[in-house]
Amino acid sequence: MIGVLGGTFDPVHFGHLRPALELYEMLGLDQLRMIPCGIPPHRDLPRASGAQRLAMLQLALTDEPGLVIDQRELQRPGPSYMVDTLISLREELGGVPLALIIGMDAFHGLERWHRWRELVDLCHLIVAHRPGWLAPAEGELAALLAARQVGDAAALRGRPAGGVGFCAVTQLDISASRIRELVRVGQSPRFLLPDPVLDYITTAGLYRD
Repeated sequence: MIGVLGGTFDPVHFGHLRPALELYEMLGLDQLRMIPCGIPPHRDLPRASGAQRLAMLQLALTDEPGLVIDQRELQRPGPSYMVDTLISLREELGGVPLALIIGMDAFHGLERWHRWRELVDLCHLIVAHRPGWLAPAEGELAALLAARQVGDAAALRGRPAGGVGFCAVTQLDISASRIRELVRVGQSPRFLLPDPVLDYITTAGLYRD
């Protein structure tokens, strides 16, 4: 099974990396593809360029061969809709099980995603959460869970798509916006992100006004 984790990674930090590694191991993934967003459809454009965000991600993943960078959204024109990315992956990989990893907040907002109903026909959904999480109790998402939820996310390996699983992970209270603000005001974000990424930010002069 191949995991899919998208994000702007502006910059990549331990709040991205630790849950990614845990899910890679917990689900027994063959690989976890980290996909930097090209043009986010529902938020401001990233501060760093696609090439810069790619370089930071490469530095962060140097010693983790199971976490693989996939550049297709950076190379594709127009808004980076996940449904298009999954269609592209499905065309490339055939019937290999795919698991799209999203956070609980993103899952609660799934109905705002472009062509969201098609997602579970293309992949499984893995919802990463903290202890004490609450799943949607009504509406279309509640109906989706009633029809598709599995008790053991690892069991999704037996089919290419169609299930929804929940996994508890270590979710660190780190945000890219906070890191950018620290850099902007001249304070150090060290210990929030890998040192090689911080060195790159410093050398390239990123996030300073």
